[in-house]
Amino acid sequence: MPTVVLGPVSRGSLVGALTAAAVGVGFVEMRKAAGSAVDSDRWVSRTTAPDYQDRQQVFGFRRRLVRPGDRVLMVDDWADTGATAVVARALVDDCGARWIGAACIVDGMMDPRLRHELPLRALLDVRQL
Repeated sequence: MPTVVLGPVSRGSLVGALTAAAVGVGFVEMRKAAGSAVDSDRWVSRTTAPDYQDRQQVFGFRRRLVRPGDRVLMVDDWADTGATAVVARALVDDCGARWIGAACIVDGMMDPRLRHELPLRALLDVRQL
């Protein structure tokens, strides 16, 4: 059972917040290109591998929101390359928290190995659409 749900902007923030509310745990929004310019809190951030459009994104969140001992589940709407989930897992590790996995609505993972390494669970496979 997670103690924190992590949701990347923008649709991940919506489904992540709904998941956190349903489970009764905290929610942390993982933002793109955010950090010290946004506020004075300490931020953790990392850059993704190229996504499905060959772009790299910098994601981060306030460091104080994920603590050592937290069990973190990332929730998003869609998984393609897994780049967002991989960087989310690294950020969770940077905080000393425990990554328990990723969940999404649609699984379109290009690399099936990542599905097992993350682990990733989904409501639908892209081939069902």
